[in-house]
Amino acid sequence: MAEFVLLNEQDHQDVKIITERSARYGDDVMMALTFPFEFRNVQAHYPILFQRDGQGTLYPVALFGFEEHENLFLSETGWRASYIPAMVRRAPFLIGFTESSTASDGPTRMMSLDMAHPRVNTELGEPLFKPFGGRTPFLENAANLLEAIYGGTEHNAAFVAALQEHDLIESVTFEIVLNDGSRNELIGFSTIAEEKVQALPGTILGEFNDKGYLMPLFMALASMANVQSLVELKNEKLAQGLRG
Repeated sequence: MAEFVLLNEQDHQDVKIITERSARYGDDVMMALTFPFEFRNVQAHYPILFQRDGQGTLYPVALFGFEEHENLFLSETGWRASYIPAMVRRAPFLIGFTESSTASDGPTRMMSLDMAHPRVNTELGEPLFKPFGGRTPFLENAANLLEAIYGGTEHNAAFVAALQEHDLIESVTFEIVLNDGSRNELIGFSTIAEEKVQALPGTILGEFNDKGYLMPLFMALASMANVQSLVELKNEKLAQGLRG
């Protein structure tokens, strides 16, 4: 169970973060939330799909595998892709909030740290604070990543709302045939309807461009070619299992 605490130099001077990519550190995930600001990098490796949460809210995800706890990009040597999505890289940090000294200012954002996360220790990895005080470059980069995620969450909501307003998202079922002869279905996801995008009038495309939605829209469409790449990684995994 997660144990988030507000990060501070006094209590966490000796804390280090293991940056190795492995299932033992929680990287065995089937997918992760993703954001328009990283779609260009994400689409180079992963399919970008859409899924609903428990409240019915639609959000984009980067897909890493076809079943729970399956990350086909993980190997004995780490993560086999040049870009790792922000929501994977941000662990074990999260944005926390404290009450401001004045009610009108509202809550103040602060970094929080999951002390129960397997990456957190005092022996191995990247230190958070310098020996004589101040944040390390590693912690500064983590803070910048959290700020990007915080801003990306709002952009995500607006982006998805625009897609829904113009009926550009449709449910999809993938039929996956593997080399061992098994036939599988991947359900519960949605994707952008390419035919409807092609039919959009220039005025709407212009609005999308002005709001920063056009590039991620096309990046999400382009990412669908990676479904076949995932199938190939799955077949490779099955072949290794047969040989092993």
